[in-house]
Amino acid sequence: MSAELGGRTGLQGKLSQWLRGRRPKEAAVGDDGREALLLAAAEAGLPLAPAAYPTADYRCSCDRVGCPTPARHPVSFAWQTQSTTDRAQVERWARHQPQANFITATGMTHDVLDLPLEAGQEALERLLGAGIEVGPVAESADGRLLFFTLTRGTPEDEDEWWPCELDCHPETADEHPGLRWHCRGSYVLVPPARLPGDDGQAVHWVRGPEHPLPDPLSLLETLTDACARHAGEEPDHASAVWPLRR
Repeated sequence: MSAELGGRTGLQGKLSQWLRGRRPKEAAVGDDGREALLLAAAEAGLPLAPAAYPTADYRCSCDRVGCPTPARHPVSFAWQTQSTTDRAQVERWARHQPQANFITATGMTHDVLDLPLEAGQEALERLLGAGIEVGPVAESADGRLLFFTLTRGTPEDEDEWWPCELDCHPETADEHPGLRWHCRGSYVLVPPARLPGDDGQAVHWVRGPEHPLPDPLSLLETLTDACARHAGEEPDHASAVWPLRR
């Protein structure tokens, strides 16, 4: 028993060191590296669309006075239908808009479970230590960790769509300081992306898109537990409204 415990403790220590070492590079990704990262995301099935980017005066490229989400939003109101995994289209966007960030639309092929950085790091360490399959994970400089998962689906019959209290849309993000579930009608920035005042990669991969997307329910309990602990609360799985597959 002691040998097993010692081995597990050693593994957790190594995971902690690995997670602490996963930080943005000092230099920004070059044009070739940026395009390669975007194409890798598209090839993994993440639908992409161009987004705004930060300007030299710490503002948003959209020039909207008082933009509430500078450099974080799509450039087109038709981003949901515009989002694509087509390699040729992503290449054109990347080359013709060299400063643009990109978003990935959730709820089509994938969802994103988005939580505070410290809680996310703890959860990721626990998941990896337990041998649970974890898919792509991105870190944002604003203190969030993004877990990419399979989507809950987009049923043809709207009556078959089940709600979740964790659902988050761009306009309601501030209402979800803990765990956010980006599904249909939402989006997140995809690496590499820059935010105002950042000189490097404000959004970067901790685990790249080459990792298969897991079922979100295989991660959810660990993620909610970590969020509750960091908020100083007791996890309450019985009263949580989670989506269940039919």
